[in-house]
Amino acid sequence: MDDKKTQDHEGDAKTLSPLLPQDVEDAAATLLEACCDAGIKVATAESCTGGLIASLLTDVEGASHAFDRGFVAYSEDAKCAMLGVRRDEIDRHGAVSEAVAKAMVRGALEYSGADVALAITGYAGAAPDGEEDGLVHFACMRRGGAPRHRAEHFGPVGRGPVRIGSLRIALKMMRDAVDEH
Repeated sequence: MDDKKTQDHEGDAKTLSPLLPQDVEDAAATLLEACCDAGIKVATAESCTGGLIASLLTDVEGASHAFDRGFVAYSEDAKCAMLGVRRDEIDRHGAVSEAVAKAMVRGALEYSGADVALAITGYAGAAPDGEEDGLVHFACMRRGGAPRHRAEHFGPVGRGPVRIGSLRIALKMMRDAVDEH
């Protein structure tokens, strides 16, 4: 972290700012500004990021009308109960899959007042099979549209770098969806 950023956020214990790269914070602020300009609300459905995207978006002052809500659905049961993901879909494809990411994003839109939603499910650390460490599935969707999917293979870089990389991708996907209007 550079000295300027440390000085800018000195004593800022109320936000994640001291811990995040500046480009991530800038992307969040830019996304929310675009949402405010377009009159669009966003929602998140998060698994492996554990609510970090929602936390980042709620750290931006003055943009509360652009962020509707965040779902943290870490377990398979939570994905089913909170987002309407079908158990047979998880059993057939696995909780970390394109199908489940798309089901999560559909649920986030169904159970929110958002215009754009982003879902993320993955292995921030080691995968159970050991072959998919750092595999993350993203799905982003505008209300009335089709979900867009992206899979990212971060590799065995550790939980922190996977989560930071996931923030970057999620914010970009949401911004692209907002800009579609």
